[in-house]
Formats: sequence, C-alpha cells, structure tokens
Amino acid sequence: MTSLHKSHSEACERNRGPILEVLRVHFADRRQVLEIGSGTGQHGVHFAAALPRLTWQTSDVESNLPDIRLRLQEAGLPNLPQPIALDVAGSWPDARFDAVFTANTLHIMSWPQVRTLFAALPGVLTADALLALYGPFNYDGRFTSPSNAAFDEWLKQRSPQSGIRDFTAIEELARSSGFALVEDRPMPANNRTLIWRRTAGSSDG
Repeated sequence: MTSLHKSHSEACERNRGPILEVLRVHFADRRQVLEIGSGTGQHGVHFAAALPRLTWQTSDVESNLPDIRLRLQEAGLPNLPQPIALDVAGSWPDARFDAVFTANTLHIMSWPQVRTLFAALPGVLTADALLALYGPFNYDGRFTSPSNAAFDEWLKQRSPQSGIRDFTAIEELARSSGFALVEDRPMPANNRTLIWRRTAGSSDG
C-alpha cells in the first residue's frame, strides 16, 4: 500500500501538542494560514483537524510534495487544500494569508535564505498577520542547552551553512520586515515558539 511509504517524523509527534496549545491562543481569529516547510505534513493534518475554522495551506520544496499529498489525501480534511511548491529563494504564492507558521526550518536554511524568507513575507501577508516560528534558538550568542550545542554541531557537519540561529538576529530581521514581537514562549526539549504581528505601518512589499 502507498501509505507504507509515507515519511514520518517522531519530532512532529512529540511537539505537535505543545505547539497546538500556543496556536489555539494566537490563531484563534485567523482564517488563512501558510505553513512554510511542511515536511511530512504531520503538523498540517494535526493543526487543521484541531482548528477547523482555519484553512491550512501546506507548502514545501517540490521533492517533498508527494509525501504531503499522500498524508493530506488520507486525512480528507476540507480545510487542507493541496500543498503548494515553495522554495524561499524562488517564487512565492500569489495569495494573501493572515498567518504564517514554520517549524524547525531556520536552522536548516543558510543565513541568506533566512534573510530572503523574511524579506518575502510582507508580500504574502495581510496587514495584521501573525508569524509563528518554532524551533531551537540561541540567546546572547549562547546555546540554551548541551543538547542544542550537539544538535548545532550535527547540523554544521551535514551542511556548514546551517545552524541554530540567534534570537537577536532573527528579531532584527523580523523588525526590518515590519513585525513586532508578541510572545517568546519556552517549549519542551529546549525549543521556543516565537510569535510576531505585522505592524500597521508596514508596507505590502
């Protein structure tokens, strides 16, 4: 059966509950969410099922879309449209969303890709949109745990341009793209969920 070939992430299974608690609060009045880097699609299915008033748009690079399509087809949720191809350094969807969610992506991208991501966000977001980032972050240039330090070393061995990002650098990028920090919430396993809101004066890019 094709379902046997569907990719599975244990990390998604572990963190989806705590992340959902944050999204229930901050996404309560949201309607159109773009998930960047949906991976296996597990987050999308879980959050769309728990938040049925949201239309949850999954996206990823083209090579990951077959897995996501399979998972979404099996879920059969009306608020989960077909995934779209999105490479942060390429073309972005011609659509507007009132929220963006991405998990465990910034430390996989190169720093130029992270900068490109933030620069492109205003072009796909409504005036009062929210941005939610989940993952590990450094503070004051320091790792928050030995496990994060080991993870960063593993990331750099795999790809020298990747690595855990410093909160201050991400906050500067967010502010330069017209976002104001709403919450920095500690999460299990030395991760964080960062929530920003577009400011009224920010341009549409």
